[in-house]
Amino acid sequence: MSATQRRRLNEESESDDSGILNERILLLIFESIKWDLQVLCLVSSVNHRVRAIAKRILWRKLCMFRAPRMVAALENGAPNGRIGGGWDALAKLMFFCSGCEPTRHFKVSRPNPGHFTAASRFSKTSGRSFLAKKCRGDLLFISDPCEHPMADKEDHLGIYRGVFRGFMRSKTRACLIGRQATFDERVRCTYCGTRVWSMTAARLIPRSAARRLGSGDRRVEYFVCVNGHLHGACWLVPLSSDEEVCDDGGGDDGSEEDQDSDDDMGGDACNHQRVTNGSTSSFGEDVLGGGPMD
Repeated sequence: MSATQRRRLNEESESDDSGILNERILLLIFESIKWDLQVLCLVSSVNHRVRAIAKRILWRKLCMFRAPRMVAALENGAPNGRIGGGWDALAKLMFFCSGCEPTRHFKVSRPNPGHFTAASRFSKTSGRSFLAKKCRGDLLFISDPCEHPMADKEDHLGIYRGVFRGFMRSKTRACLIGRQATFDERVRCTYCGTRVWSMTAARLIPRSAARRLGSGDRRVEYFVCVNGHLHGACWLVPLSSDEEVCDDGGGDDGSEEDQDSDDDMGGDACNHQRVTNGSTSSFGEDVLGGGPMD
C-alpha cells in the first residue's frame, strides 16, 4: 500500500469516527442517558482519542451530575478546578468499593475483592471524625462502610473510602510530612495507583473514627494517598434488632468533632451526598443500560 493510500485510509477512518469524537455530540448523548457509568466506561475504552476526551471532560461531567454538591465543595479552592488524581479517579472512588487485603496493622482471614456499588453515600460530618484534632480545618468526605460478611465466628468487615479537598495544602498532609511518615511499602491507592501513607503507622487515627464507623476497640485502619484519596477497613460491631446507627452528626457522642459548624460548605445542605452508578438516578429514576459492572 502506497503512502497516499494509507493517508487516505486514515482520513476516512477519522471521518467515520467524527461523530463519537465530537465533544458536543458526546455530551448530548450522555446527558440523555443520565451519565450512565457503565456506558462511559465502555466508550472510554474505544480508543485513545475518546479516552482523552473522557478524561478531560466526560468524567468531570459524570461526577458533577451524580454528586453536584460534593464536587462543588471539592472544586472550591482547588487550583484551576483540578482534582488530585483526575476526574476518572474521583468517579471510581464514588462507585467502587476498594476491597480489603491483610496488612501489617489489620488482619483478615481472607482477601475481599473490590466491586462496583449500586449507590454510595458520602458525608463531611463523618469525615470530621476521621481527622486528628490538629487537622480539623481540613474537609474530608467519607462514605458509609460497605458491609462484607466474613467467617461464621467473625464480625462483618466494613470497607469505606473518602476524598480530601485540596490535599496538597491540607493540615493532614502537613502533619504527615512533619512527622516524617513513610509511605507504605505494599499498599497503593485503589483509585489513582499512587503511594499511600498508613494513618495507623502515622498514629493519626482518632478514636472518633471507630465510634463513627460503629467499630469496637479501635479496630480501624485507613490509608491516604498523595492525591488525597482515602480507603480503609474496620470490624463492625454486631447490632441487636433494636439498635440503630445514626450518621447525621446530631449529638451522638458529644465529641468536639461533631460540634464544628458547617459554614465552610454553606450549612447542613452539603453534609451528605448520595451518588448512584447509573442504574438509578439520585431521585430513584431508572436509567436504561445502567447497573453495576461485573
